Amino acid sequence: MDHKLTSGAIATMLQGGKVEDAVLQVMSHKKVAGDTDRYRLLISDGCHMNSLAMLGTQLTHMIHENQLAPNTIIRLNRYVANTVQGGAKKVFILLDLTVLVPGAEAKKIGNPVAYSSTAAPPPAPAPAAAPAPPHSNGGPPAARPAPKPAAFAPSAGAVNVQNVVPIAHLTPYANKWTIKARVTSKGDVRTWSNARGEGKLFSFELLDESGDIRCTAFKEQCDKFYDMLEVNKVYYLSRATLKPANKQYCGTITHDFELTLNHDSQIEPCGDDAGIPGMQFNFVPITELQTMDKTGLVDVIGICKQAGDLDRIMSRKMNKELTKRDLKLVDQSNLEVTLTLWGSQAESFDGSGNPVVAVKGAKLSDFNGCSLSGLSSSKIRLNPEIDETFKLKGWFENEGINLESMSISKRTDRLVKFKTFAEAKLENIGAGGEAGYYSVCATVLQLKSENCLYQSCPNGDCKKKVLDQQDGTFRCEKCNQAFQEFRWRLLVQMNVADMTGNQWVTAFQETAESVMGVSADELGRLRDSDMEAFMQVFSRANFKQFNMTLRAKMETYNDESRMRVVVSSATAVSSDLEAHKRRLQEEITALGGRLDSVKMSVD
Repeated sequence: MDHKLTSGAIATMLQGGKVEDAVLQVMSHKKVAGDTDRYRLLISDGCHMNSLAMLGTQLTHMIHENQLAPNTIIRLNRYVANTVQGGAKKVFILLDLTVLVPGAEAKKIGNPVAYSSTAAPPPAPAPAAAPAPPHSNGGPPAARPAPKPAAFAPSAGAVNVQNVVPIAHLTPYANKWTIKARVTSKGDVRTWSNARGEGKLFSFELLDESGDIRCTAFKEQCDKFYDMLEVNKVYYLSRATLKPANKQYCGTITHDFELTLNHDSQIEPCGDDAGIPGMQFNFVPITELQTMDKTGLVDVIGICKQAGDLDRIMSRKMNKELTKRDLKLVDQSNLEVTLTLWGSQAESFDGSGNPVVAVKGAKLSDFNGCSLSGLSSSKIRLNPEIDETFKLKGWFENEGINLESMSISKRTDRLVKFKTFAEAKLENIGAGGEAGYYSVCATVLQLKSENCLYQSCPNGDCKKKVLDQQDGTFRCEKCNQAFQEFRWRLLVQMNVADMTGNQWVTAFQETAESVMGVSADELGRLRDSDMEAFMQVFSRANFKQFNMTLRAKMETYNDESRMRVVVSSATAVSSDLEAHKRRLQEEITALGGRLDSVKMSVD
């Protein structure tokens, strides 16, 4: 069927008119910079083109499924228009559309040109821009002045610089105020989509001599101010809305309130930054991180000894792909800690030349022993001009560069002490809200065969359970794909004991395979074909002795706390009798025993 494009639709839409069921052509699409899964379309009505058409997030799958290839003809069923940059531009959010002709079956229609009114005119009370009259040949009026660059465009009106108040004095009871502050951090633009609609936002933090405060811009204000604000620059800000701070998102900010920009908000650059301090740090030496509470935020400074490659992982909790980069930081203690950066911080980081990295508000955790993670609220500075930077550089260039540092972010068996189960319980390992590790020589008493296997996604490192669709395919909701096959994965509950007590533990895939002596795929095949042989695998594993490294942590579920113990590694004692003998000899010596009168036997 021949589909004609709705000529003039784009001009009408740009002038604020409504066009029902417009038939348009997709010329191309492009991923939005800084956004993980948002796309912008170049659309045509055969006469004009417009590149400010944003595809609603609920339609992103059409890009992944190649439904919107170049030349695709669509019917626009529903859209909304947002005005940005002070009314200079319109952005269309495409909420519902139908593919009429796939791109592979269509050709470019007409010779569309960019509509002249899409160039950003300066804000003025003049009527909205309209298509050029016929005698102008579609060109813009010659006398029209060029717009100011967005980075220096002031807000409507003028900021009252005579009424500047300190950030610490802001309260909801005063509304005629202006603050003069430095932008210490600016987050990425984030989008959302739910039953009430969709939108975007970004947050930034401001600092003056009295304190700091968090500010958030939504939708039109996000478009208006994002490019204008630069980190470490000073600005005047007024007419924002003050509300109680949500401490969940404020990071190290201590102010009781936070700001939200609205349509009256005014922000202007300030050329005079006198009296406005730079970022303040409270550095913790790397050596002290090991003894600190692993649930808080810390400020750390160190030489970037190594910057890992950019890596991408799938987040189970967020169900989306994340970008990360691991850094190795070292200071004068010659101890090394891993700092993980995420998103744009990871993508833009340049570790060449071993820069000094100062981090404010990094998350301290017990992952891999002791490690740091950057948050969206964390501030990162490279080679800041402070005394600590010069001291670190001097130490590293004269001494540290030739030393082999010791990592506190890498847990090895030699750092995990052997305990008995009685000692582990007496010392409350893992009971304080922080994961604890210990090794034990234990014998397997019982393995549960029920629910020990599940069918998982075969896609890369994804371990999500798949749904058998009863048609020969298996669907992974996490990857949003159906596969012709799956992978068996093990999750085994077992009871292990030593001479002082016993403990229920959980073993996953590799460690479970080590204990049971078969692969997950083989065990899955036996369960489906030979139940007797399947049960014999469990019987054979009973009463075997293993050196196990265990991770213990108290967890709360449905208001009930219980100790969860996971097997990190398991090695059969019989596989390395000499190592087992040496450990026993060391324990006897430590207890004051004499080995010359003791005959060692590990049979």
